[in-house]
Amino acid sequence: MNTAIKETNFEFSNQTGFYKGKVRDVYMFEDKIAVVASDRISAFDVVLPLPIPFKGQVLNQIAAKFLKATADIVPNWVTSTPDPNVTIGKKCEPFKVEMVIRGYLAGHAWREYRDGKRSICGVSLPEGLKENDKLPVPIITPTTKADEGHDEDISREDILAKGIVSAEDYAVLEKYTRALFQRGTEIAAEMGLILVDTKYEFGKYQGKIYLIDEVHTPDSSRYFYADGYEANQEANQAQKQLSKEFVRQWLIANNFQGKEGQSVPNMPNKIVNDISERYIELYEKITGEAFIKADNTNMMDRIKKSIEENI
Repeated sequence: MNTAIKETNFEFSNQTGFYKGKVRDVYMFEDKIAVVASDRISAFDVVLPLPIPFKGQVLNQIAAKFLKATADIVPNWVTSTPDPNVTIGKKCEPFKVEMVIRGYLAGHAWREYRDGKRSICGVSLPEGLKENDKLPVPIITPTTKADEGHDEDISREDILAKGIVSAEDYAVLEKYTRALFQRGTEIAAEMGLILVDTKYEFGKYQGKIYLIDEVHTPDSSRYFYADGYEANQEANQAQKQLSKEFVRQWLIANNFQGKEGQSVPNMPNKIVNDISERYIELYEKITGEAFIKADNTNMMDRIKKSIEENI
């Protein structure tokens, strides 16, 4: 645990602000931000008590790879990744929605469908679907972006009616979302994976829309192994997946879904190590590269120095 980054509390001479997210610590400067990917893990919009070794490095390095691989589709916020846990980029003004796109009926969407809903975020779904079935076409199911607490499902119509995003900008967000998901699907297929669902966040910088935050990581996406998918569906077997869903399932089995009055269960060291290994497994599977663990002996000094030298 002493090599896991639970939080950072740096102070920089030219710093203008600080924001602590569920997973990331964001240091703000005049026109840049420095984002530290910590090893915190959240599920059901609750930050779990123990950090997961190397999780932040996995997220930061996968995001860097896929932001670069999609830069021809949409410009993104990144200017440099000077450390395994640090990304520096443009200080964008975020849109207050997350663009969730789903190619398969899994996770939250499946739970809603199982409980009788046939319309999610204003998108109608056909009868007769099973968990993890491929949808006729990918669907966009946006959520509000909550500063605290739970993100909430919202329809395109409500986003526009409430003026959360202008119609002109929302059309661009939808176009980018579908194009990014198509590219992510193609990259995953090359590695023997299925990109099941994911989310994208966007912001504006000097009047232009940019892709911000992370992309196609296990925190923002769900992957199935392509090999065995059809056979598992036909046999009504669970799909082998690389995502945070196994963390959610462990929490559900231990009577926690983030609901009022529920307490986060204690996480045994074995669970923490299993989660770390699953994150590393996804890194290696989706990138096709061996994961090289950063030397976390003096991780705080290393991270602080990387920001100071690049801001």
